[in-house]
Amino acid sequence: MAKEKPDYYDADIVLRLYEMRREEVMRQSRSAINGQYWPKNYDDLAALTKPDHPLNAAFRQVSSYWEMVYGMAANGIVNAEYLMESNGEGLYLYAKVLPYIEQYRKEAFPVAYRQAEWVSQNTEGGKRMLTMFTGRIKTVLETRVTIP
Repeated sequence: MAKEKPDYYDADIVLRLYEMRREEVMRQSRSAINGQYWPKNYDDLAALTKPDHPLNAAFRQVSSYWEMVYGMAANGIVNAEYLMESNGEGLYLYAKVLPYIEQYRKEAFPVAYRQAEWVSQNTEGGKRMLTMFTGRIKTVLETRVTIP
């Protein structure tokens, strides 16, 4: 059952989530995934999931964190619109993998990004952020210069 209006408990959860994002290893992981990971095809996503990939640990930490956060909204633990006012960053990673998500679900992890998908389809904030991030990522991928 979704929460219709945010209350003190929602604010407390959102503040705790913010504190968790500030933890040093999490900051490093978020920085690595947000700045260094630019998949151009499914193979780039599949490679990232291998334990020997340099960004694998960061990927697992960041993706599982945001799925946990968005799961709170999807399951009515926190008001979804209120959460999305300050917690859209997870949709940045989701937008990066979205072009390959069906193949990833089929070949590797059937429930991958279900919570990110939920907030991107069921909240106004999530819809706006996914559209914004998708546009940004497209621009970066189109203009990114590859140095051999």
